[in-house]
Amino acid sequence: MGVKDVVLDFSSPGALGAAGAIEDAELREVSMMPSTLETIDRALFKWLDEELDIFSTTNKGWNKVPVIWAGSERAHQLKRDKDVRDSSGVLKLPMITVSRESVVKDPNSKGVAWAHIPSKSDAKGGAITTARRIGQMKTANFKNAFSHREFKDYNFPTNKKLTVYETVTMPTPTYINLMYDIKIRAQYQQQINEILTPFIVKTGQIDNFFMEYDNHKFEGFIQGNFGQGNNIASMSDNERTYQTSISAKILGYLIGEGSNEERPKITIRENAVTLVQMRERASLGENET
Repeated sequence: MGVKDVVLDFSSPGALGAAGAIEDAELREVSMMPSTLETIDRALFKWLDEELDIFSTTNKGWNKVPVIWAGSERAHQLKRDKDVRDSSGVLKLPMITVSRESVVKDPNSKGVAWAHIPSKSDAKGGAITTARRIGQMKTANFKNAFSHREFKDYNFPTNKKLTVYETVTMPTPTYINLMYDIKIRAQYQQQINEILTPFIVKTGQIDNFFMEYDNHKFEGFIQGNFGQGNNIASMSDNERTYQTSISAKILGYLIGEGSNEERPKITIRENAVTLVQMRERASLGENET
């Protein structure tokens, strides 16, 4: 859904701030989507495929190096990326493959929401307030009813505060550390050099980078050890191949339980405007004021 949301970055400290910081935060229209393991996988894949956007020299010229998710089935790869394999089913090199190796929930490694904020115990749930907006329709109904009751005119202007606010809340994010294995496969040393260089130089003298997907932002770290593997030392008659392994650590977070979540992913609550006590006015002869 699209609402006037406070944009909160759960990947960096200081984004949430004090309880009153939401009042001064920047408001803009965003789409709130849940964060799952697939969201983090897609964010890394998008960073590799679109942000790095690596090319290398091939026998057909300067071409983009395809990025393949190694966890998918081979039949799916053949149908989705027909140019990845030749007619006999052999992979066309060079290419970059990526797979998720581990997921660790470390209580000592948390993001901005350091304390555990439990969700409300009712059917709606929700823990952290992310947005607040005015319910235009219900506010107008209360204003019109008050104006008609007091001044016999539905549109009579009044300073009576009868504003209905809709408060949007979400579950507390759960922080996890994920390790990914990125492999560069090529037939020539020149291709390995061309593909590996952006991984080293892109982040400069530091090793961290940021990636985004579905309005979620995650921080990643390229590990400093680039493992080299090839079969050229054996001097056998097998095809010469080069391979470089790169490890990436991603600081991610999960919001909600995914498809197993019984409660709504985003909760909207309305405040109470007036307290009404029912009385038998007709029998007591009272005016309706």
